[in-house]
Amino acid sequence: MKANHLILDFSHVYEDENIPENPNLHWLDCSDVQECDLYCSVQAEEEIRERIAPYGLRGIHFLDSGNYHYVTGILTGQIRQAFSLVVFDHHTDMQKPMIDGMTSCGDWAGKTLLMNPWLQQLILIGPPESDIAQIYLGKESVQEEQKLRKKLLTFSAEELRTGDDRDKIRRIKRELPVYISIDKDVLDEKYSETNWSQGRMSLPMLEWLLSHFLEHKEILGIDICGECQQGIPLPEYFEAEEINGETNEKLFDYLSGYLG
Repeated sequence: MKANHLILDFSHVYEDENIPENPNLHWLDCSDVQECDLYCSVQAEEEIRERIAPYGLRGIHFLDSGNYHYVTGILTGQIRQAFSLVVFDHHTDMQKPMIDGMTSCGDWAGKTLLMNPWLQQLILIGPPESDIAQIYLGKESVQEEQKLRKKLLTFSAEELRTGDDRDKIRRIKRELPVYISIDKDVLDEKYSETNWSQGRMSLPMLEWLLSHFLEHKEILGIDICGECQQGIPLPEYFEAEEINGETNEKLFDYLSGYLG
């Protein structure tokens, strides 16, 4: 099946990056979608779903800044088979929802784990241990929360640095196809400048971790977010765009080799 790669342009941040020409790369202008920055209303979610539906899931999807990371939940909502979701992120995106009836960039992963019946395992890679300890799964019943936690496998930034995560690797459900989501705020600022606090992972380390899934799994789709903050002084903005554009291109070249 042909891969359709997408750029979901909510803020026009990609216009200042050097995007290579690719006949299978489709630019979707989403800047007119209302009620979608940080928080996504039901109406905005439906509009985004309709715009991406014609292209299918297989491909690399650029989602703009981390403010729009909830689009991963919309994309994986297309899946109709048992699957694993692998998320690289400096944040858990499993906070307690602040606004009823709206999904946010801070709670989408927890909602996806709770509400997507096809999701069998969520593998979260990169947040600090202190943030992982505060994950909110939204279940009052102890039994229901324990059931959800069995589907959640976390690898903290500290575990990745010390190698204390090796026992957990055996818990990865290797028989399942995977969808991969990358927030570039997991990377050190040398490789990406985002509008959120960032981790210390190098790009080679990210690619090495990705290889464990790319080489041994059926890949359903991949998305990447984590662009820079708009409105910052121009010299900083252009420097951030140059860094992010270079990393986006490297990730695209690396990942597309597995998707075609």
